[in-house]
Amino acid sequence: MDLSAISGLTGVSALNAVGAGSEVSAASLTGMLTEKNEKADGTLFSAIFNSALDNIKTTNSYLSDAENEEIKFALGETENTHDLTIALKKASTALQYTVTVRDKILEAYRELMQIQI
Repeated sequence: MDLSAISGLTGVSALNAVGAGSEVSAASLTGMLTEKNEKADGTLFSAIFNSALDNIKTTNSYLSDAENEEIKFALGETENTHDLTIALKKASTALQYTVTVRDKILEAYRELMQIQI
């Protein structure tokens, strides 16, 4: 049986996904899941950090596209206000999303700093 299909599952849900007639024992499956979780803990921060960087790059791209559309419209190179409006809305939405994620990260950081040891 291919265990890659259940790699995201944990505990009882993983055992249910394997099924009763499988040649994989519950103990070996639990061991595999624990090993996978230990490996994931080391790369979890880097995955989240890389995802945040990708979101920032996408936001910067949308902001740049919107600025380019504004310049084209201001210079009279295009009269298509539809593309300008879409570019501005994409940039605005992406920026709002990025700021919201930043605020949540800062809120979580502040909460962690208030924990007394």
